[in-house]
Amino acid sequence: MKSEKDIYWTTVITPKSYAKGFGLRDVWAKRYLIWLFIKRDITVQFKQTIFGMGWYFVGPLFSMFMYIIVFGRIAGIPTDGVPQPVFYLSGICLWEYFSTCLMSASRTLQINAGIFGKVYFPRMVMPISMLVSKLFRFSLQLCTFAAVYIFYVAKGLELRPTWYLLLFPVLVFLMQGLALGLGLIISSLTTKYRDLVNFFGVFVSLWMYATPIVYPLSYVTDPTLHKIMLYNPLTSIIETFKVGAYGAGEFSWTSLAYSAGCMVVLLMIGIALFNRKEKFFIDTI
Repeated sequence: MKSEKDIYWTTVITPKSYAKGFGLRDVWAKRYLIWLFIKRDITVQFKQTIFGMGWYFVGPLFSMFMYIIVFGRIAGIPTDGVPQPVFYLSGICLWEYFSTCLMSASRTLQINAGIFGKVYFPRMVMPISMLVSKLFRFSLQLCTFAAVYIFYVAKGLELRPTWYLLLFPVLVFLMQGLALGLGLIISSLTTKYRDLVNFFGVFVSLWMYATPIVYPLSYVTDPTLHKIMLYNPLTSIIETFKVGAYGAGEFSWTSLAYSAGCMVVLLMIGIALFNRKEKFFIDTI
């Protein structure tokens, strides 16, 4: 019979301190898992569906028509001279990507409790793979926006993209960081306070109306309220995309830097809290 000294383990799992690097080295070592989870998420979305990817095109269009009726026709909210379908779709695409990433990250521990209790791997792999897999849906919705955009250009309307559109990859990265950071914070807190998920769902719904999605930022004429809205880190991201896509909106490097700062702070807090809670997650869920 072999003694303990004669036994060699290929992998030894021990408690770790993530004070340095936040455990990102372990995530990078398991990057192949991220790719596997990305393929799984994309494949599962289309299994046993009637329209498949068609839902990603239909969803934003339905929302667009509803916004046109409610906010455009009934409320009479202006759109900075931009055709209403183009204006609403620009906000819908970005907001839906951010909100779906945020809600997915906030439910990481709850949704994947089964697999987390059976096999060990860096838990951060799961929310990261969700963010990346949602890019597929986001790209399809952007195609819908591009089709409507080209339609109005072909009709002779002047929609002039600007050089700020080159910042689009930066804007996507900022949305991902904000969604991941805040989502990890909520996910960590809901391991102890489960009803926090319900409150957070309502908060996200209200957050959309505090972001210039269905109205332009220029519509907010009250100086105090206008300044308060700039404290929303998503405001500058949405407005920058609008300025880049069709030249209407407000752009400020200071506001964009503020959004980047919020992303860094939320991301650091979220990762640190998530790494601390994951060790006790299976015992408390």
